[in-house]
Amino acid sequence: MTTPMETAQLDTTAVWREVAAATGPADRAAAEEGVRLAYRLAGLPEPEHIIWVGSPREGAALAARLTAEGTAGRGVRDEVRTRPWAAARKRVLDRLGPAGWAGHWALTGAQLWDTTVGLTERIRTGVVEALARGAEDEQAVRLVLLDAVLGQHDAAWLAAFDGQDGGDGGDTLAGTAAVARAAGWWWPYEKTAVVSERPVELHRDEAGRLDRADGPALAFPDGFALHAWRGMPVPAEFLAELTGLTPRRIREEENAELRRVMLEHYGYDRYLEESGAQPVQRDEAGVLWRIELEGDEPLVMVEVVNSTPEPDGTHRTYWLRVPPRTRTAREGVAWTFGLEEADYVPERET
Repeated sequence: MTTPMETAQLDTTAVWREVAAATGPADRAAAEEGVRLAYRLAGLPEPEHIIWVGSPREGAALAARLTAEGTAGRGVRDEVRTRPWAAARKRVLDRLGPAGWAGHWALTGAQLWDTTVGLTERIRTGVVEALARGAEDEQAVRLVLLDAVLGQHDAAWLAAFDGQDGGDGGDTLAGTAAVARAAGWWWPYEKTAVVSERPVELHRDEAGRLDRADGPALAFPDGFALHAWRGMPVPAEFLAELTGLTPRRIREEENAELRRVMLEHYGYDRYLEESGAQPVQRDEAGVLWRIELEGDEPLVMVEVVNSTPEPDGTHRTYWLRVPPRTRTAREGVAWTFGLEEADYVPERET
């Protein structure tokens, strides 16, 4: 049973989870006021110009050009984000103590950390791939990305500070939080702030990984997009192939990771059946199947029939992928339960 304080922390986290996953047009008026507030709270003059871009890719490209020209002034990320963040964390930690902070973080920022950090890294990688034409370019793009404040993708930290420090740390982050609620990444410079729109599409699987088989998993209004299958980056043209897969096409794929994506999409059981695979062992637990894959580990699966009948009286068949070293169906089923074969003694097969 959660305490009222824990319930409040979880409610706050839920709000910031929505912020992190928000898609659609930014609230430009609210974001611009947040930018100006962040500058004022940092003791800086408000920026002379606020420029909107369609994505982090466009934002990084514009930030690089402005800094090369010297027209935007020096970067002020430290003043508007890093220092207020560090001061707020110190005050909350001093107030709660190490154990209290750990418990608070577990109910707030930790709930969002993996998904937001993973998404942030994928965006960074996508921006570098889109803009860099060589090793020198790559270094320059990465340096420009270090100037960015992550907007909605700073949600994990903002959830931890939201309303939890008695006003002695959260106020200094009010501008940063306002931008996060209204927009995407942004680049604060002395004279100019560059602010990105949020994504127009975001598709993830149950584990929070980017995942879509029929289009971009993440897309921005200017066309910048990332394609992924269960978290693994894939080329856009690769996804177009998935609807017309055949066992032969899967076997001919030289990239082992892409071949695994094909197998997942096509269905392991279907692939085994249509590839003419033969069972290599049978026992009371099921049937063990194995097929060699060139340049990759063998595909080994256990065919298991559910002993509990369906409403129509039939018995459903399940396919369990198991490690290549598996030698018996019983060993494979035991492995799915985290057991050794000798320790697997089910009362009833299911």
